[in-house]
Amino acid sequence: MLMCGRVRRLFRQLTLQTSLLLLFLFCMVSVIISAYFLYGVKRELEPAGVGGVVVPEEGTADWEDPRATPSPPSARVLPARTAKPADMSRTDPVVLVFVESLYSQLGQDIVAILESGRFRYQTEIAPGKGDMPTLTDKNRGRFTLVIYENILKYVNLDAWNRELLDKYCVEYGVGIIGFFKANENSLQSAQLKGFPLFLHSNLGLRDCSVNPKSPLLLITKAREVEHGPLPGDDWTVFQSNHTTYEPVLLARGRSTETSGAPGPLHAAVVQDLGLHDGIQRVLFGNNLNFWLHKLVLVDAVSFLTGKRLSLALERYILVDIDDIFVGKEGTRMKVSDVKIQNLIKALLETQNELRTHVPNFTFNLGFSGKFFHAGTDEEDLGDDLLLSYSKEFWWFPHMWSHMQPHLFHNQSVLAEQMLLNRKFAEEHGIPTNMGYAVAPHHSGVYPIHLQLYEAWKKVWGIKVTSTEEYPHLKPARFRRGFIHSGISVLPRQTCGLFTHTIFYNEYPGGSKELDKLINGGELFLTVLLNPISIFMTHLSNYGNDRLGLYTFKNLVKFIQMWTNLKLQTLPPVQLAQRYFQIFPEERDPIWQDPCEDKRHKDIWSKEKTCDRFPKLLIIGPQKTGTTALYLFLGMHPDLTSNYPSKETFEEIQFFNGRNYHKGIDWYMEYFPLPSNTSSDFYFEKSANYFDSEVAARRAAALLPKAKIITILINPADRAYSWYQHQRAHDDPVAQKYTFHDVITAGRDAPIKLRVLQSRCLVPGLYATHLQRWLTHYHPSQILVLDGQMLRTEPASVMDKIQKFLGLTNTLNYHKILAFDPKKGFWCQLLDGGKTKCLGKSKGRRYPDMDVDSRTFLREYYHEHNIELSKLLYKMGQPLPSWLREELLHSRSGKAYNAYLVCRDVTSHKDFAPVHRKTFGSTEHFVLPVTFTDSFTWFWFKSMAPRKGKEKKEEQVISLGPQVAEGENVFGVCHIFASFNDTFVHVTDLSGKETICRVTGGMKVKADRDESSPYAAMLAAQDVAQRCKELGITALHIKLRATGGNRTKTPGPGAQSALRALARSGMKIGRIEDVTPIPSDSTRRKGGRRGRRLSSNQVLKVAGVTLLAGILIAGQAFTAYMAYNQKEQLNVLERRSDRLHEISRKSVMRAPMQMHLPMASLALKYEDEPEEKKDSSNPKPELTQCQKEATGEIKTLLPSFRPKCDENGDYQAQQCWEETEWCWCVDKNGAEIPNSLTNSSSLQCSDFNSGMS
Repeated sequence: MLMCGRVRRLFRQLTLQTSLLLLFLFCMVSVIISAYFLYGVKRELEPAGVGGVVVPEEGTADWEDPRATPSPPSARVLPARTAKPADMSRTDPVVLVFVESLYSQLGQDIVAILESGRFRYQTEIAPGKGDMPTLTDKNRGRFTLVIYENILKYVNLDAWNRELLDKYCVEYGVGIIGFFKANENSLQSAQLKGFPLFLHSNLGLRDCSVNPKSPLLLITKAREVEHGPLPGDDWTVFQSNHTTYEPVLLARGRSTETSGAPGPLHAAVVQDLGLHDGIQRVLFGNNLNFWLHKLVLVDAVSFLTGKRLSLALERYILVDIDDIFVGKEGTRMKVSDVKIQNLIKALLETQNELRTHVPNFTFNLGFSGKFFHAGTDEEDLGDDLLLSYSKEFWWFPHMWSHMQPHLFHNQSVLAEQMLLNRKFAEEHGIPTNMGYAVAPHHSGVYPIHLQLYEAWKKVWGIKVTSTEEYPHLKPARFRRGFIHSGISVLPRQTCGLFTHTIFYNEYPGGSKELDKLINGGELFLTVLLNPISIFMTHLSNYGNDRLGLYTFKNLVKFIQMWTNLKLQTLPPVQLAQRYFQIFPEERDPIWQDPCEDKRHKDIWSKEKTCDRFPKLLIIGPQKTGTTALYLFLGMHPDLTSNYPSKETFEEIQFFNGRNYHKGIDWYMEYFPLPSNTSSDFYFEKSANYFDSEVAARRAAALLPKAKIITILINPADRAYSWYQHQRAHDDPVAQKYTFHDVITAGRDAPIKLRVLQSRCLVPGLYATHLQRWLTHYHPSQILVLDGQMLRTEPASVMDKIQKFLGLTNTLNYHKILAFDPKKGFWCQLLDGGKTKCLGKSKGRRYPDMDVDSRTFLREYYHEHNIELSKLLYKMGQPLPSWLREELLHSRSGKAYNAYLVCRDVTSHKDFAPVHRKTFGSTEHFVLPVTFTDSFTWFWFKSMAPRKGKEKKEEQVISLGPQVAEGENVFGVCHIFASFNDTFVHVTDLSGKETICRVTGGMKVKADRDESSPYAAMLAAQDVAQRCKELGITALHIKLRATGGNRTKTPGPGAQSALRALARSGMKIGRIEDVTPIPSDSTRRKGGRRGRRLSSNQVLKVAGVTLLAGILIAGQAFTAYMAYNQKEQLNVLERRSDRLHEISRKSVMRAPMQMHLPMASLALKYEDEPEEKKDSSNPKPELTQCQKEATGEIKTLLPSFRPKCDENGDYQAQQCWEETEWCWCVDKNGAEIPNSLTNSSSLQCSDFNSGMS
């Protein structure tokens, strides 16, 4: 009503000219609405879009049309935009991958490429209307590239998520890669929704080539054509006239193969330069089954990330030929091979040929001297001939007898075997200074066999070896290198050739499988995605059909043909140096449980057992009671601790320091050999593990099933205890500086002081360190103990631990623990009433921490303690008592010395007595109190302490009403519930001081949910919690709607908020409805009754009436037009459906010759120019039938051409030549009903006679 009054007042002020102008504008709007409605009716004739694509208008979707297809008007008139270059400094180098499911094949292929390139990524299920993952963190982008497994998931995003992602990509210069995989439901020709790009799907392609002018090419070379059909018949090609699109891969239609004509080129991969909407994209018309797609994907990732996620062009390869003299009779090189097939000559010729592409390429030969001259006579002569060329190759040793090193448990026996092999090499002129060796079957390299490494260094001076077992054999993309005991271990790759693959025609799967492996297959991808590749081959691969030579000659040729990679080689020692220059983070190994991998267990000593590993780790942190827990656990008969260390006493400190590099054999020596019983339960305690950055990852790799126990005390107390511990050990820094000096030291403090500060403060960041352990262990494997409870009630804590460990034989610690008043803590109770306690260094009594330090640490750890509480809640574990106290204390906030100024003493009678104090010239009643930042009920004035005067003792009380037990403290809750939002506002009884105010809109994200009952409930819950914190236990309720001349009913959130307050424990007092009533105070004097209209007002009323009439008439006319066209629409729809059925059953014709105006292509890709039309002899005017027959006018079926008689009229019988369908028409071409048939015996005369 109020709005209507305003409109009336505004209407009275309008002049006649203004009214006429508005009338004209309203009429125009009516016409536009009518035209839009009619246009919409016309659009009903067109088929609807499917899954993110839109069928283009007639004249733009005809795949058979031999003419160029124009772009829609939107593609030509949109203003060009320049894509923002990627700002790598503002984004993390992480790829966001949206997959349709975690098990989709294409998604796994994309992830495999990223993992092979060592690119960090995050996988998410593509949201339809769900939440988009967080894209930014503190004004920094979390992702530098977005990849969609299905680009339609991106196109069909809801408006909110689509706008969110697009704005992120534009702001941070992030690109998008998408794949379009057609299926049986995909439209053959359609437009990608929201883009000036057309898709033509479910096609077969052949003869793929690379556009040499594509700007994203880095590794890919654009000089060749991949002849033959492309895999699959579900390809999608792209077409657009917009300059933002640039083709990357081009191919011809497979249907043109039979016609003999080359056919036009179609874009199978297209690049969006970002000129349309400022976002650069690369779109693939199929999955990654085609090898060129993988190559282009690597380049696309590099281009869209500004080469931040890029692979260098240098590739190092080394080809090892293992077991030169080892092999069964008949599979080795024979002297007849040398005479007849010139095998050795071919090996040297291949080596020299490869050196033209790979400088200094040399085959690397491995030998076991015991098997020299161990074959047939011809094979022995072949051995001699090979050794005569020993200077032409590189050499490396195996074991003398080709025995697996892990079978030798004595280092001296291993050394003897190596000495025999070295003596053989020296006698036959084989170089021994390469510093490289390979163990038979990679035994002893990983898992580590310490004796092998020591013998290698002693006998051969080995510096480099290689293995395919670290960390696992499969998948090969995860193979890594490491350094142990001064020997670099490089990853070794297979090449598809094994000891049994010696004949080309007998290759598993056929010879085509080997060629596929080389030409874009796994072997090619190994070189593409790994900067250094050491390939393992065998002697047998170079005899017979010489598959080894065939493989690497063709591999190098293929790489040179299709890529810009620069192939190189280096001797093994220099190759290892180069590897760890590229990947310095791989120097430190990660020891894993050998029993978790069958291959590892097979090449691990049988005398070793995984049962020797601990099943429980006590990780600390320091000064929290870990030593006491270590003692208590040792009392249990089924629990066995590690042996003490000479350097670190009861702690091994394996996972966090230098000891880790000594290997798992060294670690296992600290645990006894397991007995035959299954109840053995080993545990280890190292308090430094908790805050170590590497301990969690290392422990999870070796002990994935272990249980983890950590003890947490107040971090302030822990820091103070560590400081006192250092003082007790005469640490000079701790002796020199006070505790407060240490914890408050600045960045410019001495380095030793900063180190001590770090050891005091950093371990207390419990949430950070615990989250790191949760990254590698499941929450059910971690137990968080309350250090304060361990100190006061250790028996109860030990019962909890026994249950956590799942021990069947439980021990009653209440009977074996006793409190020692002299030591001040609990000790082991022995026979005779004596106790066994920890040493003198444990349980020291320190002076109390000073107040300033306590205050500083409470503030320092405040946010971390809050995060810890959230983390423990997620883990389902109770909060330690000290943490609950800290959180309660933090709620009361900081304390300020202040005076409470009271204008009326009687209004504060519930507080302590007040005093008189003068501020300026005015005397006030004041109350000395300690204010907290959580209480804002009363105005106060801070009073800084005066310098030079002693502080007077003042009574410190809590601000708030002091009531007797059982009494309620009332506030007033004002609930204003409109249909747009719900406001919950609590004040004191006077209504002058606000206690809390929350709205429903503050609790939800979407605007449409602000007035919902759910939002009101959340707001009321927050208000109730705040009231309880401030001591308010009851509320008077005042409900209000908008009221006045508007709605008088409260919105939907009113009742929900009231119920939420009651359910939260608040007592409800009076409930009042304070909605304002309507008022006439805004009306003019005299009211509306009896008022006469002026002539000007009469004209205004007449104009508005006329306007309404025109609008109604326009809409009626629109409805009339639509109704008259209804029958015609139905007829056309039935005909369209019938013809659509015919087209589905027809054979697809060759694709049309399409122009690709996305950019200028190479000259060899230009289409042939159209023939010039001869216009010298004008043609007579054609009839409708003749125009359709010549293609001048299009028919509903793209390839159908009607038959005409000599007069230009339609023949009675019409047939579609590409199908068997025929039907009858009249002379105007209108189809005779029920005449459609696929029979050749159609007689149209019967239908004509029936019509007559």
